Amino acid sequence: MPKLCLLLLTCLCALTSFAQTKKSTEFPDGTKIPDWFSDSSKIELSDLGKQFVITKHGVSADSNAVQTAAIQKVIDLAHHQGGGVIIVPKGTFLSGALFFKPKTHLYVSEGAVLKGSDKIADYPMMPSRMEGQTLDYFPALVNAYGVNGFTISGKGTIDGNGLNYWKAFWQRRKENPNCTNLEVSRPRLVFIWKSNDVQVQDVRLQNSGFWTSHYYQCNNIKILNVRITAPHEPIKAPSTDAIDLDVCNNVLIKGCYLAVNDDAIALKGGKGPYADKDAGNGANTNVIIEDSEFGFCHAALTCGSEAIHNKNIVMRNCHITNAMRVLWLKMRPDTPQKYEFVSVENITGYAYSLIYVKPWKQFFDLKGRKDVPLSYCDNISLKNIDLKCEVFFDVSPGDYDKLSRFKFENLNISAKNGAYDKTVVQDFRLTNVKVNGKMID
Repeated sequence: MPKLCLLLLTCLCALTSFAQTKKSTEFPDGTKIPDWFSDSSKIELSDLGKQFVITKHGVSADSNAVQTAAIQKVIDLAHHQGGGVIIVPKGTFLSGALFFKPKTHLYVSEGAVLKGSDKIADYPMMPSRMEGQTLDYFPALVNAYGVNGFTISGKGTIDGNGLNYWKAFWQRRKENPNCTNLEVSRPRLVFIWKSNDVQVQDVRLQNSGFWTSHYYQCNNIKILNVRITAPHEPIKAPSTDAIDLDVCNNVLIKGCYLAVNDDAIALKGGKGPYADKDAGNGANTNVIIEDSEFGFCHAALTCGSEAIHNKNIVMRNCHITNAMRVLWLKMRPDTPQKYEFVSVENITGYAYSLIYVKPWKQFFDLKGRKDVPLSYCDNISLKNIDLKCEVFFDVSPGDYDKLSRFKFENLNISAKNGAYDKTVVQDFRLTNVKVNGKMID
């Protein structure tokens, strides 16, 4: 009989564990997750149309020559011939800003490196989007504007060659500690704008001069098994966010490794006292981040600092190796914000803090607005988390930040600072939450 009881108990524990880690079929607001999010099938090279190997169309194998014009000519040729895939073969190819056209794709072969020029003159300034603003700025190394169905694939590397940009930034910051990120001319690695049904898979994105990959006003994005890195030592690669989602809907990030000297995944969408009135700004909705690993980063998942509305955001089944924060809700006092239905679940590993919610006052500017916009965090859920950290609950909202309906469930936290304050959240529920071996409520 004791053996039978033990067996039943073991089975019950297994079922309970399965129930905790089983993927939900609904977004946090209760709406059904479409089947689109369950399809993580890869794009095959053979499905991308006619193949244009750049070295067969006038691009030299000389790894020291900047060949922007020659590579762009191949892209334009593919476009004029009805589309196809531009293939970067094994070897290193230097380039400035490249612009992909409708019905064209990029394939970076295993052993290939598409490397960015470290001279900003190779990235001509043009209308763009940076830090929640529509402005003239430098394009990325790889750009796709209005290219529905655009794909980046292959097991090669896209390298931003960012060292000189980083050095220039830190020199400027040394001269003026209050300098903004835009004061030092730096290109991004990938910028995709107004493009739907985008898929980026298998490639390595590394050493970006600025943000690594930026998606603006896009719908239906899949980022699968991509490795994105930029160093935080010995020299820090400033503002090298791995993935910036900026007014995007329906996004799946799956099987990725992200380690950068800034936020790993940042949800943006506009900033300023009247940001919610600007047609160029907007919400990020229906975002799922799953089965991924995070190395060093300022936060695994960040809302802000240029964001007005994020809804139905799920991060699940992820391992954190060395993040400063797991979830960071940046409350910008000069911008009206609403972060709602955000769920972080089935997380293991180590981070300096589990959740961080405080005013973000860097470059604060009300631009003459007399009243301060209100900001809201509502329906924030942390569930099934086993984490070691220094700080459990680093939450101190500003006078104009309203936090409500936080739910912590099935947490096992080991923290040097296990303190928490339920009074800063209206309707704060804790169920089966253990901090340093003690249940809290």
